Amino acid sequence: MRRFTVPVGRHRAIRLSAVVWLTLVWMLLWDRPTVANLLSGLVLAALLQLAFPLPPVGPQLRLRPAGLAVFVLRAAADLLHSAGPLAWQAAGGRGRAKRNSVIAVPLRTRSDLILTIMAISLSATPGTLVLDVRHSDATLFLHVLGAADDAAVEKARRDVQALERRTVRAFGTRDDLRALAEDGS
Repeated sequence: MRRFTVPVGRHRAIRLSAVVWLTLVWMLLWDRPTVANLLSGLVLAALLQLAFPLPPVGPQLRLRPAGLAVFVLRAAADLLHSAGPLAWQAAGGRGRAKRNSVIAVPLRTRSDLILTIMAISLSATPGTLVLDVRHSDATLFLHVLGAADDAAVEKARRDVQALERRTVRAFGTRDDLRALAEDGS
């Protein structure tokens, strides 16, 4: 993918995509879009890039429409499915296990982006909370409500691994897809 930049000096450049993004954020901060807001946003975006140059970021994100649709639909279903049992447990409903577990789930991909999307997705789902992330071996440590026995803990691990597959198929690079394929997923 080609990056559109405007060279400024010998070692600096202004990325046009960043100018557009920063200007859009600037415009959203104001009450209504005006020409003055647009112009000041463009100038501010260019000045920010000159004052705080960032290194180029590699292609870490790929949007795959079919994978994204599966990811979003399944996330919505997981939210709806987990909210009921969580409310029941919080209300002290009978027949529900009160034990919880802290589990470690090693991931197959090493991408910081995939790790971040997964941590956000898991923390947004009622009943799970990401306690720690070990970057050295891409392991997530989770607090899981209602994981009272070994079978429930293994189901939670399988659910996280399934989320990893969906996340990689929605956002992952070729290397991420290859890491899943090497593991047989």
